[in-house]
Amino acid sequence: MSIDIRPLTTPEEVNAGFRVFLRAMVGLPFRDLDATELTEPGRYLGALDGDVVVGSADSYTGWLVVPGGARVSHAAVTHVGVLPTHRRRGIVSDLIARQLRDAAARGEVVASLRASEAVIYERFGYGVATSAQSARVSLRRAALRAEVPAGGSIRLVDRSVTTQLLDGIHARAAWTGAIHRPDGWWRLQQIQRDADSVTHYVAVHSTDGTDDGYAIYRPENTGAWFTSPEKTVTVTDFVALNDNARAGLWRHLLSLDLVDVVAFDALALDDVLPLAVVDRRSVALGPAHDETWLRLVDVEAALRARGYEGEDTVVLEVRDALLPANDGSYEIGAKSVSRTSAPPDLTVDVATLAAAYLGGTRWRHLAATGRVTVHSPEAVRRIDALFAVDTLPFAGTIF
Repeated sequence: MSIDIRPLTTPEEVNAGFRVFLRAMVGLPFRDLDATELTEPGRYLGALDGDVVVGSADSYTGWLVVPGGARVSHAAVTHVGVLPTHRRRGIVSDLIARQLRDAAARGEVVASLRASEAVIYERFGYGVATSAQSARVSLRRAALRAEVPAGGSIRLVDRSVTTQLLDGIHARAAWTGAIHRPDGWWRLQQIQRDADSVTHYVAVHSTDGTDDGYAIYRPENTGAWFTSPEKTVTVTDFVALNDNARAGLWRHLLSLDLVDVVAFDALALDDVLPLAVVDRRSVALGPAHDETWLRLVDVEAALRARGYEGEDTVVLEVRDALLPANDGSYEIGAKSVSRTSAPPDLTVDVATLAAAYLGGTRWRHLAATGRVTVHSPEAVRRIDALFAVDTLPFAGTIF
């Protein structure tokens, strides 16, 4: 029987699609929830074998911050899965291809996802655009330098916290790589916290009466808390809109009583925390891991939206097997981006362009590994200068 790819329209279909996703992922804890609370109408695609949902791919409407501070329309891809009985039939390929066509038809400029497996999505034009790392701070050794800003005021909202409060802060995020957090995302976070057997603590930072940061953290191994030689709290969400908020939240976390270690689930690769402490070895950084897998849905709009450095220009040829409207050459400069018929300096596929787009990967490194066809050797230096960024991109949001 042929497989039909179409939007899931009824609550029964949406929940069936979500159950397929959970079954495909094997290890996720969610079971008894209504997936219609987490999804947006019309965006959840299903693969149906007859009237049975056997595969699914979902996305959220939102924005992504690109170098220069602009926000571009963004599809946050999630809930992708196929039943084990229907693998190796091209169902994921059909779902993702349909999803990209739908995103293009809606005028969305980019899409991104978090990959459960690292070898699936490059063939669909996705490239690793941001990375992250964990960190463990030993409070016995950690002390902030005297020069670190004092920060503003902290208030504890463990019992009164609302999505409106947290979203009101995160919605103003302006760092490169930040993405919109939709209502369904916030709802899932609340479900997770409510289902957890331990308390989640929430500290909100304010500067001159304006909320500009927050940290959510929880204790680990509470059953042995008072006898543990290393009492640890894990920061699961850390949002700071400016240096003052960041410093104020650090001061709160590093001064917690009865705590030996503060662990951060995810920090940017160039996070300044190690520079802020007197004993740099008090901050143990974990290995880098891929975070945002980015897909440029509208290459021309994406290239025009971001900022560039310097006065150089370069002609970049882009090839896109799934969205051929992106095929062509683009003259890129700090003042303008336009399609051109001029001979290209460099040629890339759309996944390689996505890896470099936010500034998280250098063009010279891509060229050195053969992922860029170089027609003019000097162009590699020019495009690296154009795409240079002050800070490495980071999302800080898992979906």
